[in-house]
Formats: sequence, C-alpha cells, structure tokens
Amino acid sequence: MKNIITIILAVFISNAIFSQAGVCGKFHQKYCVLEKAKNEKWQYNAQSKSGLFNQGMTSKLRCVIYKGMDYRISVCCETVLGDKVNYKILDARTSEMLFDNATAEDTQIFEFQSVSTRQLIIEVMVPTGATEKDKHKATDAACVGLLIEHKVTDKQGFSQY
Repeated sequence: MKNIITIILAVFISNAIFSQAGVCGKFHQKYCVLEKAKNEKWQYNAQSKSGLFNQGMTSKLRCVIYKGMDYRISVCCETVLGDKVNYKILDARTSEMLFDNATAEDTQIFEFQSVSTRQLIIEVMVPTGATEKDKHKATDAACVGLLIEHKVTDKQGFSQY
C-alpha cells in the first residue's frame, strides 16, 4: 500500500513539472525555424530555449560560441506580443554589448561569425504593455522562443594544395 501511494505521488509530481514546461516547452523549435535554402547547413543548437514571459520581464541565457562557427539567433513570440520582444547579446566576461535589436530595426534574426571561443549572455526583454488579450492565457504572459543555430564557417580564399 505504501509503495502504491509513493508511485501515485511520484506520477502527480512529475506531471506537474512536465506540465509547466509544456506551456512553452518547445515553442522555439516549432515557431522560430526559418525555411532553409537548398545548400544551407544550419544545425539546431541545444542551447536554444523557450519560456513563458510576463509583461516587463527580462531573462538572461548564458551560451558558449565556438571559433570557426557561424551562428544564427532567432527570437520569436506568440502573436499576442507582435514584434515587441527586444534582445541584446553581451560578452559574458566584459559585459560589452555586441548586438541590440532595438538599434537594428527590431530585427528578430541575427547572424554572425565567431572569431574566438567565448561565452555570451543573451538578454530577452518583453516590454510592459506588450501583450494583447487572449482568452486562453493570462493577459500579461506569452511564450517566447530563442532559437540558436550553427554551422561550420565556409572556407575563404584559395584552398591549400
């Protein structure tokens, strides 16, 4: 009897944990994916994340980028937010701002080449008043996805013989 109660309790706890992740769990994989051209070799990066954001909320994600790789960062959100999500990319060691989409016409996609291996901090912000009413969710919250993709940098110049 004690074992049955323990098993039932474990099932309820695991369901509660997975249901919280299920609200926005793989949002980035479903909605941030861009159509690939024929020869593009972008690969999904496991550092990608999704989350439920409230109005006025800021969240930071630390990620590692590697030398000799090209990266594409895409930020997407539910339609109730429109295109009102802002993000910044900072060097984790120096806190130097490397990119701010607010100064780049609010672009939701950023591609860059890494010349050294280093850690970055990606800061995502949902401004206050960004959400519209939706009868299925709280009026102050929406899913936001951060998709990180990578590929080996193309060789440049003449090949060696």
